[in-house]
Amino acid sequence: MTGVDPGRLDDQQLMKELETIHRTRHDTLLYGSNDALRVHNSRMAALEGEYLRRNPRRPVAAGRTREGARERAGGRGANRPVETVDSKFMTGT
Repeated sequence: MTGVDPGRLDDQQLMKELETIHRTRHDTLLYGSNDALRVHNSRMAALEGEYLRRNPRRPVAAGRTREGARERAGGRGANRPVETVDSKFMTGT
């Protein structure tokens, strides 16, 4: 793995790393070598996994769920929190 182990980052550092990796994602996909894309995928998964581990019950906006997407398609959209993520979903247990 490249970079600092995500588990060793404080919350502010983790968010900065996530913002950076998401910002560079598109260019890496379009113009990076296969090796660069593999490393980017690995790092992004590690960072996102750590974020989800620390925030297992983060608020989820209604518009970011499948049901919310269906509502938008029907002309009824909403961007209000309606649920929290079940920690079992994130751990796969």
